[in-house]
Amino acid sequence: MILVPVKNLSNAKQRLAGVLDQRLRTELGQAMLHDVAAAIASWNRRPACALVTSDEFALEIARQYDFEIIADLANPGETGAIEMATRICRDRGVDFTLVLPADIPLIKSSELEEIIVHAPEAGSVLVPAADGRGTNAAFRRPADLFPLKFGNDSFRPHFVAAEASGKSCVVLHLPGIGLDIDNPADLQQLIANAGNTRAQSLIRRWGLDHQLLATGTERL
Repeated sequence: MILVPVKNLSNAKQRLAGVLDQRLRTELGQAMLHDVAAAIASWNRRPACALVTSDEFALEIARQYDFEIIADLANPGETGAIEMATRICRDRGVDFTLVLPADIPLIKSSELEEIIVHAPEAGSVLVPAADGRGTNAAFRRPADLFPLKFGNDSFRPHFVAAEASGKSCVVLHLPGIGLDIDNPADLQQLIANAGNTRAQSLIRRWGLDHQLLATGTERL
């Protein structure tokens, strides 16, 4: 099962506060989630997908794409949400979990297929963020093979935990999944990349100044 944790988007992307006010950060968070959902929905061989959330916009996206909703009423953050959703998957006897963040707007269905193609019969696939620090996709079979704890430097601990499980661990570098949007420099990369995702169209329409993004000291 694919699991996408979505925090309350009304408080989205605080690290972009230097260049975007909260209304625009929320709009960007919504656009990125829509991009991620659309990519998952376009994957012909996709397994079941659930959004782990209590956010109203995310609930509407789940209904639009016929995804399951795993209610995240406590809203403990990404790590707590995935711990809860993983327990549900384990108790259901789900074969595997593939955890994806909601802020990777360049994700492609072909990259999701790559993860499944390379997934071991028992083990994991990890896709690091472009900077090598974070984890932007985590496949586990069995579904709860090792716990996931997300943060700025989650990749190394996840890799160590995967190795400690005694099962095979495959590391894939996938450029679309690799770009998560957390800071002004990430916005620069998103603008520079080819494509016309909802998030790209949105920030290009805003006409963000490259110098502003470089300094991160003024905001729209």
